[in-house]
Amino acid sequence: MASPWRRRRVCQLIIDGIPLPVALRQIDAGGARLDIGTPLPLGSTVELRHPEAGSIRARISEIGENSLRIAFDRSEAAVAYALAAITADMTSGN
Repeated sequence: MASPWRRRRVCQLIIDGIPLPVALRQIDAGGARLDIGTPLPLGSTVELRHPEAGSIRARISEIGENSLRIAFDRSEAAVAYALAAITADMTSGN
């Protein structure tokens, strides 16, 4: 049985030039769900930096308790970014 406590990829979320550590919980072509300890304003433009997939710009589209969802523009670049992040995380054992 798989553990619900699997490790999550640590990334950076850049807002107003300030990098914040986040844990990548889920990602797809439309966006990503992140665990974060710092509350951020809904609608803010941010940049997500993944250690292997690189960077992508996004907008904070949803806020939860210690988490948020960011929305990508659903372009081919967003699909490629999501696939690169998923592939990197699968091959690294995370």
